[in-house]
Amino acid sequence: MSIPTLRFLTCGSVDDGKSTLIGRLLYEQKLIFDDQLSALEKDSKKHGTTGADIDFALLVDGLEAEREQGITIDVAYRYFATEKRSFIVADTPGHEQYTRNMATGASNADLAILLVDARKGLLPQTRRHSLIVSLLGIRHVVLAVNKIDLLDYNEQVFHDIVAAYAEFSKPLGFKTLKPIPLSARYGDNMSAASDNTPWYKGPTLLAHLEAIDVDEDRVSSPFRMPVQWVNRPNLDFRGYAGTVASGRLSRGDEVVVANSGRSSKVASLYVADSLSETAVAGDAVTVTLADEIDVARGDVLCHAPARPEVADQFTAHLIWMSADPMLPGRSYLLKLGAKTVPATITDLKHRIDVNTQEKLAAKTLALNEIGLCNIATTMPVAFDPYAENHDTGAFILIDRRTNETAAAGVVQHGLRRATNVHRHGFTVDREAHAALKHQKPAVLWFTGLSGAGKSTIANLVEQKLHARGVHTALLDGDNVRHGLNKDLGFTPADRVENIRRIGEVARLMTDSGLIVLTSFISPFRAERRLAREIAAEGEFLEIFVDTTLDEAIKRDPKGLYKRALAGEIKNFTGVDQPYEAPEAPELRLDTARETAEASADEVIALLERQGRIAKL
Repeated sequence: MSIPTLRFLTCGSVDDGKSTLIGRLLYEQKLIFDDQLSALEKDSKKHGTTGADIDFALLVDGLEAEREQGITIDVAYRYFATEKRSFIVADTPGHEQYTRNMATGASNADLAILLVDARKGLLPQTRRHSLIVSLLGIRHVVLAVNKIDLLDYNEQVFHDIVAAYAEFSKPLGFKTLKPIPLSARYGDNMSAASDNTPWYKGPTLLAHLEAIDVDEDRVSSPFRMPVQWVNRPNLDFRGYAGTVASGRLSRGDEVVVANSGRSSKVASLYVADSLSETAVAGDAVTVTLADEIDVARGDVLCHAPARPEVADQFTAHLIWMSADPMLPGRSYLLKLGAKTVPATITDLKHRIDVNTQEKLAAKTLALNEIGLCNIATTMPVAFDPYAENHDTGAFILIDRRTNETAAAGVVQHGLRRATNVHRHGFTVDREAHAALKHQKPAVLWFTGLSGAGKSTIANLVEQKLHARGVHTALLDGDNVRHGLNKDLGFTPADRVENIRRIGEVARLMTDSGLIVLTSFISPFRAERRLAREIAAEGEFLEIFVDTTLDEAIKRDPKGLYKRALAGEIKNFTGVDQPYEAPEAPELRLDTARETAEASADEVIALLERQGRIAKL
């Protein structure tokens, strides 16, 4: 039986020698062609950092910016093979600002080579990378104490570093930890035992990589197949295509759609383009079913006796990858497998100190920070704890404004709230409430700068509706902060939670058939989008009360701009915090050009056009 391909990555702090190690391995295995070696010698003279010697790091530092700066920026993948094994290696960046790239490289690796500069010992980035390696499920680590040549191959230095790292890594749960003293530049203990370290009796780096068993036996795990594509080449064929993430599937097996619980039997099974009786983890397959059941992209097929969890809330570790801080309550897109759903971080339980692994109280996560969070999705999703299945337990969060990856996450466990907390069905439902009031419920969300006229117009609208017998409720930003939200400040995180609570209250009021008017600055588009998602479909009307900042400062009815400009009020919208204007509101009111009375009449006209109130 052949030994499977080993996927490993090199990680650690900047300048610890990761790229040099990979380049030296390729060189010693005679995997560099003569023309490549000639070009490397020339590049070493131009960009190298090793004097007259060949700078092996340049073999994998392919970007011009990397060569000029002498650092790795992107993840560089290389393939090589020896007589005993084949390898896929990822060279990951060491700079803190590129931690996200390192996490990408670690996501598919079986083993991590963690490099430590013998002169510097353990650094914060060494600890950060170790923590990420552990979170992403890598259980095999090589502690490569590099540049030992610069300390005259000092045995005590090596043992001190090994002892310090062993103590630090105890809670990380590594299955194997192999320390090796190295000089990647000169090849000590890379492919052959070095005469310079007679005190080291262990294997060389290459011998260890060739021999280690990292096979996790995904075939024996419960069957999981995320559906990536519904294949309909003609009216007579409907197949569900995807890669078997774990387990084994055979023709005739009963399979269940995890989310719906609907089941059927496998009628036919294609591996690649050929009919097959069975498929195992790693196979790309197309499955046809005996029954016409609803299966869509993003669904997970499984066997009935061993199903994944299905819930709309779970706990997960997040590695924050965005320059914008993580804000609990803000709406993101969560992509787990082929399923993408809106999600919010409902609670940051703690942030992890990468140096001590201490759990610290925090309200937000900054770039490259790691924390444990509770996450809620708008609909139940199927998942496994990451420790049990990497494919169905890993996800990313996407910033809905920029479409950039905001975080990588790994599921710890489900909160099971989707299965044991249900909405209670009332005999008198929202339609009955609305019919009794002879109106259709809505949320009128007035947004704009302080001083734009939101509260004035909302108050006038409610007066006009009340005079017509319409049932309303008015939620004003200032009033709400005296009660429901009196515990919140004006930081971005608190503003998000302020809007989330109001959105939930407004939804409960519309369930009673009311037309709800809310007057809040609500400066962020993401939070207004969250409020829209909380509301019933089609019932959220965003009303942009528009005026210029100069006009708002001129009005300054509460004297707030004057105090903010003097530095007496922090996080004030328009002064030291931005306002993101609506891009497509249902109604825009220009209060610099029209009176509050005229603006209120426009809102009434909108409600009449939509049939929410009767026309006079």
